[in-house]
Amino acid sequence: MKQKKMIIAALAAMMMAVTPAFAQKENGFKKFNVREDFSENGFQWFHDAELLAAGDKEKSNAMTIGWGGIGTLWGRTALTVYVAEKRYTKEFLDKAEYFTVMAFDVKDSKVLNYMGTKSGRDGDKAQALGLHTAYTANGTPYYTEASMVIECKIMYAAPFEPQYFKSDAPKKMYANFPAGIHSMYIGEVINAWKK
Repeated sequence: MKQKKMIIAALAAMMMAVTPAFAQKENGFKKFNVREDFSENGFQWFHDAELLAAGDKEKSNAMTIGWGGIGTLWGRTALTVYVAEKRYTKEFLDKAEYFTVMAFDVKDSKVLNYMGTKSGRDGDKAQALGLHTAYTANGTPYYTEASMVIECKIMYAAPFEPQYFKSDAPKKMYANFPAGIHSMYIGEVINAWKK
């Protein structure tokens, strides 16, 4: 009897581990391994602009980001994003355990432009664009119209400290930047899907 319970528990754990892989299947996504199958140029990918989303099923927000980094940290596959102090999405990130970064096809540049120039404080940007919000198994928001979704669990978050700026680049950046100094959010990549 004890062995039967152990087998049932092991099968249940396996099913739980498999569920996230298929969580987005209904929206045309297929899970992939970022370490083996991420084919984008890491130096160019964020420069091309992606969407960052955070929140939950009750309320979420997304914004266009052009800064970020991919690689490894603390033995984990990591993705780093930067969000300025006065951005509405920062409020969601500061409360979140997870976030998503989404890529859109070039034909959807209107999405990236709108998400980068409008504030979610003034209305539902996704609704205005006709985007459909869905959620990962962890409850992290993403848009079904994206071509790629990477879900991260936040490992570290902190604002930049001006006393540690070592070159003129950040000093010049923030001299007249109304949105405030950026914070960095380092996330462990826990899921990735693409169409």
